[in-house]
Amino acid sequence: MKKKLPELKSDAAAEHFVATADLARYDLSGMVPVRFEMKPKNRSVSLRLPEQLLTAVRQRARRTGIPYQRFIRMALERALEQTPPRGR
Repeated sequence: MKKKLPELKSDAAAEHFVATADLARYDLSGMVPVRFEMKPKNRSVSLRLPEQLLTAVRQRARRTGIPYQRFIRMALERALEQTPPRGR
């Protein structure tokens, strides 16, 4: 049986734990992926959407557990990754 992860009170404690612990001995089944946004958001955009679409986006973002503006940004990033660029 694997060990339960300890409750870590700070980033420093977490960094020390990950650097020194044998993670194979711990139960990581409850872990969920987390996406960190490191790039600064230095531009603002105003976008008009039908109210029904914005409501649906906010609901989906809430179910996903992220703010709706981040949800929209991630959707745009995914669309750009999936669509090959076209020449003019």
